[in-house]
Amino acid sequence: MLSTSRARHLLLVLGSLAYTALMFVWFSVPAYLGALTADFGLSSTQAGLLTGAIPLTYVPVALFSGAIIDRIGGYRAIGTGLVLFGLAQLGRSLVASTPALFALTVLVGIGGTTITFGLPKLVSDLYPPGSSGTPSSVYVFGSLLGTAAAFSLGRGVIGPLLGGWRPLFRVTGVAVLVYAVVWWATVRWLPVHEIQYRDRDAGGETRRLSFAALRDDVARVFANRPMRLLVVVGVVYLLLLHGIENWLATVLRSRGLAASLAATSVSGFVAAEAVGTLCLPVLSDRLDARGTIIAGSATLCALGVATLLLPGVPLALPVVGALVAGFGVGGISPLVRVIPGELDGIGPELVGTAIGLVFAVGELGGFLGPFLIGSLHDLTGTYAAGLVALCLGCLAAIEAGRRLPV
Repeated sequence: MLSTSRARHLLLVLGSLAYTALMFVWFSVPAYLGALTADFGLSSTQAGLLTGAIPLTYVPVALFSGAIIDRIGGYRAIGTGLVLFGLAQLGRSLVASTPALFALTVLVGIGGTTITFGLPKLVSDLYPPGSSGTPSSVYVFGSLLGTAAAFSLGRGVIGPLLGGWRPLFRVTGVAVLVYAVVWWATVRWLPVHEIQYRDRDAGGETRRLSFAALRDDVARVFANRPMRLLVVVGVVYLLLLHGIENWLATVLRSRGLAASLAATSVSGFVAAEAVGTLCLPVLSDRLDARGTIIAGSATLCALGVATLLLPGVPLALPVVGALVAGFGVGGISPLVRVIPGELDGIGPELVGTAIGLVFAVGELGGFLGPFLIGSLHDLTGTYAAGLVALCLGCLAAIEAGRRLPV
């Protein structure tokens, strides 16, 4: 039998791979959006709804998904999610109608909430609060690998080898279901309750599951002032993430950068995000200053976005600015998942509900980021107004980070 530390690390790695699988399945649709649009005869609006279906699913589902995860435990949530989005991906390879494609994509989103909130719950159970930044960086890095793999391997290599999006979806759906079996077998083999850092009888999995209890948990979390500050950070984080990822290449092309270099800059943004994910939460562990690191990360984001506003400067400056913003976004991402478990009145008991609140409200920011940049460009003829909105959001996150009591 493995030692306690090795068993914890094994669960963390396997959970991180589950996140990798989720993001591969999630972004396999954007990667093959052109082919899906042609095969199903989608309009631009329908294509946009299809790519936005999963984030929008988080808004109504996240709160109650997180509250349920607080009761069933992170490892059960992750195993359930693998089954759900594995079946959905397999089903998408077989569908012939647009409504069925949309419905199964929503099912991917529902399964995705169990991974997004199940992993923070698992980490809060396995690791002490002051050391949870590094494990959180690991699974967020796993999610970034999945996103990159969907485009580089799924669209670029595996899909063409298999013969298109349907075979790719079918093979990856089956692979996820096989991995779900591996996950469930592992958690049955490991003494999951014995390797938890916190007292397994302190709450969570032994609490009753009812609508009234879920409602009470949501009320307790929302009444917590530091949690409301963290919701502000979550909204700005997703505002920046989706806004920059969707519009960076277009903004840089409007500044005169070649299309190929603009696309490469987006890849650089994601790579810088990965570096920030690995470095900044570890620094927050060592300094014991989560809020300060969030404020510093948001400052980097503001400075990076601001370079995209500067007229008459060499194009290298906004490109470097995009990398700086990516580094800052990467630092915020794990910390919004780590902090709830360390707050008085929240802790491991309510971490799923708390992160559910962050993402339920935060995904509105995820929608507003791309929407503001696009709509304000239509109104003003320039991207400056939308980018200024992102910078103002950064200022709100800086102030919220300064006020966080961690």
